[in-house]
Amino acid sequence: MVDRKGRFGIHGGQYIPETLMNAVIELEEAYERYKKDPEFNRELTALLNGYAGRPSLLYYAKNMTEDLDGAKIYLKREDLNHTGAHKINNVLGQVLLAKKMGKTRVIAETGAGQHGVATATAATLMGMECEIFMGKEDTERQALNVYKMRLLGAKVHAVTSGTATLKDAVSETMREWTNRIADTHYVLGSVMGPHPFPTIVRDFQAVISREIKEQMLEKEGRLPDAVIACVGGGSNAIGAFYHFIEDPSVQLIGCEAAGRGVDTFETAATIATGKLGIFHGMKSYFCQDEFGQIAPVYSISAGLDYPGIGPEHAELHDTGRAQYVPVTDEEAVSAFEYLSRMEGIIPAIESAHAVAHAIKIAPSFRKDQCIVVNISGRGDKDCAAIARYRGEDISE
Repeated sequence: MVDRKGRFGIHGGQYIPETLMNAVIELEEAYERYKKDPEFNRELTALLNGYAGRPSLLYYAKNMTEDLDGAKIYLKREDLNHTGAHKINNVLGQVLLAKKMGKTRVIAETGAGQHGVATATAATLMGMECEIFMGKEDTERQALNVYKMRLLGAKVHAVTSGTATLKDAVSETMREWTNRIADTHYVLGSVMGPHPFPTIVRDFQAVISREIKEQMLEKEGRLPDAVIACVGGGSNAIGAFYHFIEDPSVQLIGCEAAGRGVDTFETAATIATGKLGIFHGMKSYFCQDEFGQIAPVYSISAGLDYPGIGPEHAELHDTGRAQYVPVTDEEAVSAFEYLSRMEGIIPAIESAHAVAHAIKIAPSFRKDQCIVVNISGRGDKDCAAIARYRGEDISE
């Protein structure tokens, strides 16, 4: 639980330059006001239901259930949201909030491009200027999403510093925010960064677990035995976990990107390999080298190759309330193919990390038990990359 200083246990906080302090205080005050405002909540619900397509389906994966011969498996279909991922939930909330605050421009970081596409979409819808920062390597891995963002009217900046991936895009977006605070809001895409971002993003994504709880009670008359979600910074996972945190009977399992293995340097599994540190405005666990510098990380998934984890996840790990497991590229790619062939659902490669762990553990559950896997996004954007991984070169 977050305290008034923005701490989740020892994690969180506001480790930011003075130039950003006023902007963060302004954001916190506005959020505290508008989250209780009936008109704001009416507008947001109308956008989520009438534009994004909520509530998303909770789908019984009959073929997968029968094949694995264990727990009943349900898939929370965030891939069916407008723009193809859970990202739209948070973005509609933050862009609406920015508009209420009198901002006219939004900026955002993106890794796999889904957050960038969602931000560009909401900015267009609400008549705001939009600029997106994306690591150069990710712009090449996710060329389709770069095209979509530009099509939607956003300016896309390819970030070449550092490893030219998600962490560098976050750093560049924060730098840009310090340059233009008066008319600009930073739509941070995950449950990370300085307070109040981890709380704001969690609250907007918590619609996922609220719906899962209602839908499971309707379908099964009981809560699920486990909820599984992939974790980079952790927004889809905290969204899927949040309304179950106080239900100890529900296992919460986050699946980190192990890349080529946690025993290699080519991994992004923060809980498995990281240490306590301070980066991007927060205290949490981060992948670090022997000198305490942020280590370069790797995953086949552009959306999970972040070297840290959100502070609420760090606390859930510390208290043992949630379990975090590493999933390799090979396991994720196999799960990507498995779900496609078994259920006719092509998941995002990020989501496939969660599917992989469900495949692994479902047979150990009884047939009267239920597992929910959060399918955080759809896999159109990943098909060319997975084909290349399997040795097939296709043009998009």
